Amino acid sequence: MTTGTATAGPSGAAPRFRRRRSRHLFEQAIGWILFACAAVTVLTTVGIVVILVTEGLSFFGEISPVDFFTGTRWRPPSELYGILPLVSGTLLIAVGASIVSLPLGTLSAIFLSEYASPRVRGVIKPTLEVLAGVPTIVYGYFALTWVTPVLQHTILPGLGTFNALSAMIVVGVMTLPMVSSIADDSLRAVPSQLREAAYGVGATRFEVITRVAFPAALSGIVASYILAVSRAIGETMAVAVAAGATPSLTANPLESVQTMTSYIVQVAQGEAPHGTIEFKTIFVVALTLFAMTLLMNMLSARVVARFRERYE
Repeated sequence: MTTGTATAGPSGAAPRFRRRRSRHLFEQAIGWILFACAAVTVLTTVGIVVILVTEGLSFFGEISPVDFFTGTRWRPPSELYGILPLVSGTLLIAVGASIVSLPLGTLSAIFLSEYASPRVRGVIKPTLEVLAGVPTIVYGYFALTWVTPVLQHTILPGLGTFNALSAMIVVGVMTLPMVSSIADDSLRAVPSQLREAAYGVGATRFEVITRVAFPAALSGIVASYILAVSRAIGETMAVAVAAGATPSLTANPLESVQTMTSYIVQVAQGEAPHGTIEFKTIFVVALTLFAMTLLMNMLSARVVARFRERYE
């Protein structure tokens, strides 16, 4: 028995070594593949930034940055390159969409997490999330062919075919699932012990929601707000179809406006020759939009870090 065991040991060591080595090489290969996937995302982002900055600097070599960022008229064919009308149109749509999506999304999340039965939740939440999968061009034509006519025949008979109000409504509906889903997940992540402790001292359900659950989930809820606003700022096709293409510096939602994204679409589908100053406006407008969304994401990260609750 002793001799057989001693003989079997060395003969089985080589296969075990080869298996361990193969497993180690396999793990290394998986690690390199995952690293390559992560590197692709980083390099893509860097490439986008480099292109935008390079073309933007080329644009500012011909147009003064002061005139660009402070000008109140945007007429590229007339060599008027003041971006404020596009910025105001973008912010007008984003603010209007936020007025629709943030309250409705928050109330929906509170209902789903605190009031709805499992059966009701199983029906309503997937239905809300279906809205996020509808193509944005569909929202645009929905606003143009249904929302605007309804507004014209009810409360706003003088409303134009293209207007910011319809775009606000449909973009708000479009971003509502983002607010509702993330806020609902944040509320459900609050430990049940906090709710039970509040109920134990005599708190009502409404008091538990407003004084315990909502403050504890505030970081996730605020993050959902900022992500929804960022999505509204970057929305393209729904706004291009519903709001029109009139770059005007206005805060009136009944007028036609043009956002930065819809202008990019307009020029990209036009006949602006490559290398001209009008063609370069695509990149400088995109760079401005990129900076705005980057600031929104940085604000989101700071807010989440500031209000994050940690539970042991």
